[in-house]
Amino acid sequence: MHVQEWLVTVPAVSIYILVGVVIGLESLGIPLPGEIVLVSSALLASQHGDINPYILGACATAGAIIGDSIGYAIGRKGGRPLLAWLGGKFPKHFSEANIAMAERSFEKWGMWAVFFGRFVALLRIFAGPLAGVLHMPYWKFLIANVFGGILWAGGTTAVVYSVGVVAEAWLKRFSWLGLVLAVAIGLTSMLVLRHRARKATEKSEAERAAAAAPEPVPAP
Repeated sequence: MHVQEWLVTVPAVSIYILVGVVIGLESLGIPLPGEIVLVSSALLASQHGDINPYILGACATAGAIIGDSIGYAIGRKGGRPLLAWLGGKFPKHFSEANIAMAERSFEKWGMWAVFFGRFVALLRIFAGPLAGVLHMPYWKFLIANVFGGILWAGGTTAVVYSVGVVAEAWLKRFSWLGLVLAVAIGLTSMLVLRHRARKATEKSEAERAAAAAPEPVPAP
């Protein structure tokens, strides 16, 4: 069976549940490809008449907001030992460099880091738990969380669905292209953030080395 024909047979309810659960777990702090799942599902909805894009966007938004809120509660209760535990479980995502970069973003931007972090793959994982660890007032976190979740999840669904409808005939011939594009977007954002984190680490190590170096003794 052709991939496209098989996808059409997937029940709509299972797609809604999958999107909500994956995005919720990612927002909670578990590294999962939430953006890839959302983009792929929105593309599928554009070619699958039984999948309602409004319900899909609502499920994605609910998963984002609820997952972030649970992550905030866990971070507030677990504190910094939680970040150390996550670093042991997911060293590539919760490395000291990545945590330091996220902390600087929170210190500089506050609740805006939660809002805009929704659009960045790595910060989506950090936003909830780190906001709790840093004891950001919950009302500030909730406002940024709700508006960021609606704009990211609802906006992504609307844009990708609209593009899929317009390009439906073309996508039928290249049904794998949407998934490849989604993977490329996710990997690119992750590589950019990893590069920035590495540069920040190198800079901080250089500063520590310079501070630890003994001062030159003036010649008599």
